[in-house]
Amino acid sequence: MYQREFDQKLKQAFPKAVLLYGDNDYLIDFYIDLYKTKLDAKESMLTLYYDEWDFEQAKNYLSQTSLFGGTNLVVAKHDKKIPKKELDQLVELANRNSDNYFVYGYDGTAKDAKGMQAAFTDKKGGAWVRFFEPNIRDGIAVLQQKAQQIQLDIDHYALQHLMLLLNNNLALCANELDKLAILGTKVTGKDIDRLVYSTAPLATEQLLIDLFNKKPITDTITRLLDLGEDEASLLRSTQYFVNQLFLFHAYIKLHGHVDSAAILGYKLPKQIEEQKAQLALRVKSASLLKIFEHLLESEIAMKKAPATQKEVLLYSMLIKLQGYL
Repeated sequence: MYQREFDQKLKQAFPKAVLLYGDNDYLIDFYIDLYKTKLDAKESMLTLYYDEWDFEQAKNYLSQTSLFGGTNLVVAKHDKKIPKKELDQLVELANRNSDNYFVYGYDGTAKDAKGMQAAFTDKKGGAWVRFFEPNIRDGIAVLQQKAQQIQLDIDHYALQHLMLLLNNNLALCANELDKLAILGTKVTGKDIDRLVYSTAPLATEQLLIDLFNKKPITDTITRLLDLGEDEASLLRSTQYFVNQLFLFHAYIKLHGHVDSAAILGYKLPKQIEEQKAQLALRVKSASLLKIFEHLLESEIAMKKAPATQKEVLLYSMLIKLQGYL
């Protein structure tokens, strides 16, 4: 089900077991906190996050009677699937006692989460909820609610500016509201520019990853330009990214394995290292040469072009580059 339907269900009763997943970490954490608060289980609950996950511990906790007549709430959060047999047992145990509840925040892909939905059907006393990346309007509504809770005076336009600056990341926006509340005054767009660090560099990296994965990029380019990134800086970032891929490509061809420390002089996190290696191996050597030539020609064209034409040149440059892949 979707968030709106879940909200209606919560008005009647809290499902005994619930699976939360999707592209909105803030809302997953929000509903986990809602269960903790409404069930008054913050002191007595069992939390098992990521590597802490232990099925036997969760099962034993739900199998016991609460010593003080309170709530037995198990909250699990993981980026790996819990086997269906284990989920079925935990959902059954949650329904066996009126004081038992099980909340599972799944941090993996939606495709994998669909395979676990069968354990959380309404007939089994459960519910599953999929969340999506918020649009600006929905995100502002959530942040307005947050601002009211912490008594922060901030208007609609300042919240919109914050969402744009932090690339629609509700969790980051909510954290920044907590920090801005310390000011004790009305918060404006100028305050946000002065005190909030933009996530534009992260968005630029994601743009280039999407570019080489042949995904749509026009919306991301528009968002970056709205954030204040200029065409020349995006061109430089693209040149730097392509140069890194070339170094990865050449090193792997020579040595048969990847080592970011040897390639770049510093060690990348394993996941990012593997991602760069996969992208580098996907591009043929001849295509990399064409891309380098294309970027040099684009740099000259952008330097000669009037300011009014630079944005169009950027779009065409990146779209043409994608055609070489």
